[in-house]
Amino acid sequence: MTRPEPKQVRAMTEIAGVPQDAEVSARIANSIGPAFDGFAPVSGTLPMDLEPASYLLVPRAKVSK
Repeated sequence: MTRPEPKQVRAMTEIAGVPQDAEVSARIANSIGPAFDGFAPVSGTLPMDLEPASYLLVPRAKVSK
C-alpha cells in the first residue's frame, strides 16, 4: 500500500463517474497521502484490510446450522 499519485487518483475518480482535472487530483493525493504514510509501518500485518469495507457485514452475518 503506497501513497497514491495524482494520476492514480484521477483514474479512480473517472471510474467512479466523478471526473476531475489534474489540479484537483493533485490536491486529493496530497491530502490523503499522509494517511497512507502513517499506515505504511503496519501495512500487511493487521488481521484485516486497512479498508474494511465489509466490516459491518461480518458481525451481522447469520450463521446457518
